[in-house]
Amino acid sequence: MSAISLSIHVMKERLTAGRMMVIWPLLAMFILFSSWGLSDPKANLPASIVIDSAYDVMFVSTAFIIFSATMGAVLISFDGVSRDRLSGVLEIKLSQPIKRSVFARALLIGHWAAIFLPVMLLNLVSLAIIWHRLDELPSMEELFIHTLGTALLLFWYTTIQLLASSWAKDLGSSIAIGLGIWMIFTLLWLVLTTVVAGLSGVGVDDLNSSEYVRIDAIMDLFSPNGVYHHLLEMPLDDVDRGMSPAYISLAAILWSIIPAHLFAKRIERLQP
Repeated sequence: MSAISLSIHVMKERLTAGRMMVIWPLLAMFILFSSWGLSDPKANLPASIVIDSAYDVMFVSTAFIIFSATMGAVLISFDGVSRDRLSGVLEIKLSQPIKRSVFARALLIGHWAAIFLPVMLLNLVSLAIIWHRLDELPSMEELFIHTLGTALLLFWYTTIQLLASSWAKDLGSSIAIGLGIWMIFTLLWLVLTTVVAGLSGVGVDDLNSSEYVRIDAIMDLFSPNGVYHHLLEMPLDDVDRGMSPAYISLAAILWSIIPAHLFAKRIERLQP
């Protein structure tokens, strides 16, 4: 079995799994409802949120994508290795005439595609909603950056969760590790950023100060969610946190390579 056919097999297996009955409504509720609400010209939004274009709607709604889509990546991938390992199926799969590194890449691509395809389908529907509500669509550059950033974000979380699954002794510890990492990056990273700013002598009473914004931008390079925000901020003229695009691109490349390399090495050395 080739890597492509194996990836497709994994993707189909995950897309038809029972957990998708939870993931689909979760994604639809957050992605579609956020696009509908944010594109309403009469919406009563906080003063800090300004919606002037179609891309502004897409940018603000990424907060909901981070919450729902990354959770979906965790739910899809938490037993990607541990389930087969516990059942003895992994030993059979690893004994097949295919390199373990190729097998690892197929697992990554298959699980990633299983969450990326639903998210992208719903994003296309959200574009239709934005067009209907605002009579405007984002530019091709904006759409490309948004699609690429979302694809990379889901790949990073999928890789991290599969790596956790390969180390976990059982399904419970696998989902616990995945949810723990998800909570750190999604819910607790702002707290960690505030602690680092305080230890650096930067006042945390004003989160809009230039010193804190600089610390926040640097800390975001060490979080997949933060790098995702950096990427999506590139087309925005009114957002500048003083971070060079070169550093953002380097961080995105490292997040794409290092966890995937560690997962491939883990599969190569794994004893079923």
